[in-house]
Amino acid sequence: MALKLYHAEPLANSLKSMAPLFEKGLSFESIYVNLHKFEQHEPWFLAINPEGQVPVLDHNGTIVTHSTVINEYLEDAFPDAPPLRPNTPAGNARMRYWNKFVDEHVMNHVSMHGWRRLVAVITRKLATGDFEQLMARIPLPDQRRKWMAARSGFSDQQLADATAKIEYAVDKVERQLADTPWLAGESFTLADINFYSHCGMMVERMFPEMEIAKRAPRLVEWRDRVTARPAMQQALAMPDHTEPGLRTWSGHAR
Repeated sequence: MALKLYHAEPLANSLKSMAPLFEKGLSFESIYVNLHKFEQHEPWFLAINPEGQVPVLDHNGTIVTHSTVINEYLEDAFPDAPPLRPNTPAGNARMRYWNKFVDEHVMNHVSMHGWRRLVAVITRKLATGDFEQLMARIPLPDQRRKWMAARSGFSDQQLADATAKIEYAVDKVERQLADTPWLAGESFTLADINFYSHCGMMVERMFPEMEIAKRAPRLVEWRDRVTARPAMQQALAMPDHTEPGLRTWSGHAR
């Protein structure tokens, strides 16, 4: 078995695929990709993932991209390792429902606020010509537009809409945790890792006005349980090369 994970700081999508490796006790080679130096758009990395995004899993030459797909791949490729799926039709459906919800209705809205704080600072330091050269290297049109929007500034309406969707997600998770100890039921799964990586870690720091401790006490208790897991502690201890002044918002630029 030879596993390599190309990743950035232990937040967001990179944390999302680091955590299952540690949870399953799988040895892997860690290859750091410095997003703040735009290494994800360098030719050497584009040869591995032409979309220019982390994380990327290399399993004996099989390249797997997109964190949700990577995590499901690990479950299929290593069935004897501790499972992170319920492995019943109903349980797997619940887990995948939550993963779809986070991927489609949470991640990008948290990311917008993170990009406003992190990417805007990084890109505004660049001269116009340097920024245009950087844009020309980004392979995905949507990502190119997102970088440009971060540099020019997201509108107040965009940010308000994103905040409203995050509030909805927080309330939805709080209601679920009134019924089950974990998002997909009785066991800790990839769904918990997904929401934790994108929202559970960040929401109090990014949105103090939400008063999460009062608004969603079950979510806070769930977050603390996830944080305390030995595997999550290992993942969170992975190197963070972000400038100290930007560290709170790292992990949202891909």
